[in-house]
Amino acid sequence: MKVKLRTIALGAAGLLAAGLLGGWLGAQRLHPERVAYTKGVTAPVPERAIPPAPQALQARLNQLADAYKEPVGIAVSDVASGWTAQVAGDQVFPQQSVSKLWVALAVMQAVDDHKLALDQWVVMRPEDRSVFYQPLANRIRGANGLQITLADLLRHALIESDNSANDKLVQELGGVAAVTRNIAAKGLHGVTVGGTERDMQTRTAGLTWKPEYGRTWIFKTARAQLPDEVRDQALAAYLANPPDGATPVGIVTGLSALKRGELLSRASTDFMVGLMEEARTGAMRMHAAVPHGWTLAHKTGTGPDWRGASVGINDVGLLTAPDGRTYAVAVMIRQTTRPASARHAIMQNVVRAVIAQWQAGHDLPAEGRQVAATPGVPNYAQGF
Repeated sequence: MKVKLRTIALGAAGLLAAGLLGGWLGAQRLHPERVAYTKGVTAPVPERAIPPAPQALQARLNQLADAYKEPVGIAVSDVASGWTAQVAGDQVFPQQSVSKLWVALAVMQAVDDHKLALDQWVVMRPEDRSVFYQPLANRIRGANGLQITLADLLRHALIESDNSANDKLVQELGGVAAVTRNIAAKGLHGVTVGGTERDMQTRTAGLTWKPEYGRTWIFKTARAQLPDEVRDQALAAYLANPPDGATPVGIVTGLSALKRGELLSRASTDFMVGLMEEARTGAMRMHAAVPHGWTLAHKTGTGPDWRGASVGINDVGLLTAPDGRTYAVAVMIRQTTRPASARHAIMQNVVRAVIAQWQAGHDLPAEGRQVAATPGVPNYAQGF
């Protein structure tokens, strides 16, 4: 049932919703297959000559990865020209909540196709609860559940990384297979979505999903009662072949295509990227190094802690300079025992390296190239 979109706190992105609901600009959409679709007529799009990545930036990324001393994947792509600098960029890393991007992409495609609508109301019931961070689940009351629009579900999934919002979106799409089909249809490589958050997280812990695990304390109690060997084996299996795995290069390639308008209508692209700009998670990750005049539209991922290590510590996004030039950036850490300050530092310093590259291309004076360090975080990226 479609009704008038209720007022929701979407910030700047919310202003775009009205345009999205009135009609979708999907007539001219470019796809990674290099085919342009205009009113049913196909025409080949000339291949671009992609320049090599800047040597100074590549050297800096190598330096940062080496200094971290644990497996890390980094990729930086210039959205306009297409060059990509990377370290372990073709290796697979667990995404954790970064995979919410591909769920949102499938939802927005369904909106473009008029199969779903942002003003569409859905009902979240007790059986729709997920695990871990899920503020929406606390608003489910009684038999009537929680009535919420699709737009608001997207807001909670991308801005707050609410697991129950993401899982409800997957359900509205008809299951994870629909997300996988959308990824394939768009020609995206190196990104996967292996299940809902509740299924993924319970399997990674060595459990099988039960509805009562929707109460997080029940889930954590059940997990704590497992033998350590069971948790060890489950986590090892997850890390060896993460069902939500992705490569840093695959992620920045997908984000670049999104920004260029090759994956969705322009209105849907602006809406999705706008929500990413409002993300509240990971304040001390890449976002902490973004100076005045720049913007970051991003999505973080954070996996479980076990035996003194954390799994799937990620931040990926679109970093835009004052002149509008945009870089897709991904920093992914498979498993780490380094303190939070070190994790934050490498993500921030990748951002600083990208900014320094942009500044060098604009021939700014030396004093203009200094990027302020975050207090208490080593600024390894003052220049190259």
